[in-house]
Amino acid sequence: MRIGVIGTGRIGTIHANTLSRHREVGSLILTDADGARAQELAHRLGETAAPGVDEIFKWGVDAVVITAATSAHAELIGRAARSGLPVFCEKPIALDLPGTLQAIAEVETAGTILQMGFQRRFDAGYTGAREAVRSGRLGRLHTVRALTSDQAPPPAEWLPLSGGLYRDTLIHDFDILRWVTGHEVVDVYAAGSDAGPPMFRAAGDVDTAAAVLTLDDGTLATATATRLNGAGYDVRMELAGELDQVVVGLDDRTPIASTEPTGPPAADKPWTGFLERFGPAYEAELAAFIEVVRGERANPCDGREALQALRIAEACELSRRERRAVRLAELPGSTSAAAL
Repeated sequence: MRIGVIGTGRIGTIHANTLSRHREVGSLILTDADGARAQELAHRLGETAAPGVDEIFKWGVDAVVITAATSAHAELIGRAARSGLPVFCEKPIALDLPGTLQAIAEVETAGTILQMGFQRRFDAGYTGAREAVRSGRLGRLHTVRALTSDQAPPPAEWLPLSGGLYRDTLIHDFDILRWVTGHEVVDVYAAGSDAGPPMFRAAGDVDTAAAVLTLDDGTLATATATRLNGAGYDVRMELAGELDQVVVGLDDRTPIASTEPTGPPAADKPWTGFLERFGPAYEAELAAFIEVVRGERANPCDGREALQALRIAEACELSRRERRAVRLAELPGSTSAAAL
């Protein structure tokens, strides 16, 4: 199998390394807006660098992995669909609903594959939580608490391009909430704070956010995020039911310390970022993509799944701006969680 990788930045480099080692992948063609960066990575991996995106399609590949700038995702997805090529794309499809819906329509019209990169679906902890919920071990689920805390903020120049904290960061929590519980969010109430570094205010973004979400079975969920968690990178989900409760992301590297006299000590080596925390999950999602392309399994996260996570993020952003509860039915693109 020959795969084109469009984008050789941080996550593109990780994916290219993974694909280059995969037994079913014969070769890669790498390209990037920074040609020297693509050339250097190709040389290091023993793969081929292309001068631009056009060559990816002209030289012939069996599939495309998109890790380019977010603003290019929708156009590249559409181009691959029109070329009849299966695509793996990092989230999001686009930073708005119209662009997302258009790209999905192109994929569905072409009848091609689009697998989205929500890696938490391949993490052992979240998989265990899903099994605990679906097996009935927790009984009726009444409360879910999700959080994502970055150790340090991103570069100031990237913030205006990110889509904001809800679309860029909490979208992972919204996706995994649907996947673990099997239920849809029906309404949200969200708030955000820009009290941290002034670069967030300059970008029209917030550095810390919280949302209360109601699921279609009455379960209540909270989701919080921050760019300023100096203790380390912290991603957790707590699920409480009438019979039992479980937590994802609590281990000897969780950057949290107990104030109880007999509580566990602070982590000696706390997580520093998402690439470290979710390394195995990133590899597993690409292995799944290759199996999907080979017809060996169903698509684990298609464009419609990504759309629903973005709808929740959009609803939260609208709620924050207008300081009101927002029903998901107000936004286009609804679907059912029956297939989750």
